[in-house]
Amino acid sequence: MLVENTMARASSRSSTTRVYVARLVGTTVFDPLGDAVGKVHDVVVLIRLRGEPRAVGFVIDVSGRRRVFLPLSRVTAIEPGAVITTGLVNIRRFSQRKVETLVVGELLDRVVTLRDGTGKVTIRDVAIERDRNKDWKVTRLFVQRGSSGPLGLRRGETLTLRPEDVTGLAGSVDQQGATALLATMEDLKPADLADVLSDLPLARQVEVAAELEDERLADAVEELSDDDAVALISALEVSRAADVLDAMQPDDAADLMAELPAPQATVLLDLMEPEEAEDVRRLMTYDEYTAGGLMTTEPIILPPEASVAQFLAHARKAEIPPALATVAFVCRPPLETPTGQFLGMVHLQRALRERPQRLVGSILDQDLDKVHPEDSIGTVTRLLATYNLTALPVLDDAGRLLGAVSVDDVLDHLMPDDWREADDDVTDEMIERSANA
Repeated sequence: MLVENTMARASSRSSTTRVYVARLVGTTVFDPLGDAVGKVHDVVVLIRLRGEPRAVGFVIDVSGRRRVFLPLSRVTAIEPGAVITTGLVNIRRFSQRKVETLVVGELLDRVVTLRDGTGKVTIRDVAIERDRNKDWKVTRLFVQRGSSGPLGLRRGETLTLRPEDVTGLAGSVDQQGATALLATMEDLKPADLADVLSDLPLARQVEVAAELEDERLADAVEELSDDDAVALISALEVSRAADVLDAMQPDDAADLMAELPAPQATVLLDLMEPEEAEDVRRLMTYDEYTAGGLMTTEPIILPPEASVAQFLAHARKAEIPPALATVAFVCRPPLETPTGQFLGMVHLQRALRERPQRLVGSILDQDLDKVHPEDSIGTVTRLLATYNLTALPVLDDAGRLLGAVSVDDVLDHLMPDDWREADDDVTDEMIERSANA
């Protein structure tokens, strides 16, 4: 609250051309006709040896997860809640150059030194301002003495300085915390969080990862490309990496383990919770493009005497992926995979039409072809499409449930290996080539 109030007072005294970057993030970018182009993600600046740092453009989010560069020369106005452009936006994906610095990604929460020798301060916001030549410069740094307190509460005196009052603007990543960057990630979906992480240098990824809860980081790692996931997990302390793997879906953890060097995978498996490690080891025995290699060992599993209300309670759990929340697999005990005899499936839509006290064993769907762990991804895809399902049970020869294959895992394996990094039009071309192969 202290920071917000102080910033508000500073802003009210400033000229109308001065803009604080942290509050600009998320602002909608419009073309001259009033159509939304995207949203501001970050500001790109050039830090020079002499003179004020120069702001050269915005990084904006357009069409979902693509980020593009918008030069400030094409910005006609910055107003409360809106950035107005000339309408000309190059849709080529943004690629940061070595001479460029991202304000939110690299400057906010950076620790710098006061030139007057009175100590260090942390950058909490950066103001850009247009000069007489229509160039945008970094003219103010909103800083705070001391460090962040418990629960992210900020302590210490706050003040506004000029860039020339400090040294270390171009410092190393170990001078930068993660508070401001994490604030921009708070509401991101796991796939979008993974996209943000993949744009950061590895050292910065580790810094951000250290501030994320295991479950949140695990969700993001599941969405990273194989190379990025391996790099990040390898850069974490082994105990933290094991905790993150524990929190991941077993099938995703198994896929990641398969990409790691065998000695490293062995160490991590030994540090994981025994039950989680056992599931991962079992999944690693199957070929990647089979039902066994695709399945997770933790779908919703219920006994026949469970009620519809119990099924709905399981489906509401945040840790259950949406594709698996649409169905429950009904089995005889034991209910941990491999289970007792598999009896059938109960669909969420059917359950919603029944009384809460009705037993799931009385509304089973038993008219499905059986899927075995050795069946190919083609067989799994055909059955998912034929029955319009989001998940399929995988059974052994004795009719016990081993796990379930969800449609999102199938899609991940059908897409080209580098689909996460490719632009949409390139991805479409790769999928078409793959389909015609």
